[in-house]
Amino acid sequence: MDIRRCPVETTTRAPDGETNAYILGTDPVVLVDPADESAALERLLADRSVAHILVTHMHPDHVGGVAEYANRTGATVWARCGRVDRFQAATGVSPDRTFLPGTTLEVDGERIRILDAPGHAPDHIALEAGRGGPICCGDCAVREGSVVIGAPEGDMRAYMTTLRRLWALAPPALYPGHGPVIDDPRAVLERLLAHRKHRETRINMAVENGASTLEELLESAYEKDLTGVRDLARATVVAHLEKLAVEGRLEWHGECARPVTS
Repeated sequence: MDIRRCPVETTTRAPDGETNAYILGTDPVVLVDPADESAALERLLADRSVAHILVTHMHPDHVGGVAEYANRTGATVWARCGRVDRFQAATGVSPDRTFLPGTTLEVDGERIRILDAPGHAPDHIALEAGRGGPICCGDCAVREGSVVIGAPEGDMRAYMTTLRRLWALAPPALYPGHGPVIDDPRAVLERLLAHRKHRETRINMAVENGASTLEELLESAYEKDLTGVRDLARATVVAHLEKLAVEGRLEWHGECARPVTS
C-alpha cells in the first residue's frame, strides 16, 4: 500500500514542533492524524479524494486539522466506540462512524486493520496497512529517543504490552507520529522496552534504598538535565510507580513509595 508521510508543524509540545500526518492508499485515500492545516499536506491531497479520516489518539498535536479536512473533503470521520465524547471534545467534530479494535477498512483493494495500542493514551490505536504490512503506530514508538508515558492518562503496563505486541507482529516498518520512518522495528521496540526496564530498575532500587517522595525518585530515575521537561518526567515516574505497585513490587499511595513489606 502506498504510504505518504507529511510532517506538519504544530503549536503544541510535539517533539521538534511537528507531528506526522499520513496518507494511506492512492485514490481514494485514508488521512491519518491531520495535526493541523498544512500547505504540504494540501499539496499531497490535491489530486486525491479522501474517503476516511482516522486519528491514532486524541492528543491535541494529532487532531488539530480534523475539522478543517473533514469539512473540506467530506470524508467519513471515525472515532473509537465508547470514546465519542472525548473525540468530539478534542476535534470539535461529531464522528460519522465508530470502530472497535479489529475493524477493517478497504482502500485500493487493500485492507487497513485497526489495532488496539494503549499506553501513551488509553484510546490509542495503530493501523496496519495491508496484510502483514507496515504499521502507522502513532506515539507508540520513535526511531530515536523515547515516548512520554505520563500519568494519569499514560499506562506503563499497557504501553509495554503494546510494544511486545508490535514486536510479535514483526511489521516491515513502523510509521511513527513523530520523526522519521522506523525501518528496523524489532530493534527499536527492543530498545524502547530495555529503556523502560532500565528506568523501572532505577526507580525500584531508589525505593529500596530509602527514597520515598516523588521528587526524590525523580532525581534517582533520570541521569539528565530535566529543564523544560520536568513535568513530563514526573508524570512518567508516576506511571512507572503505578505499574510497579500493580505488580506488587513496591507500595505507592500517590504521595509516598515504600518497599513491599512481608
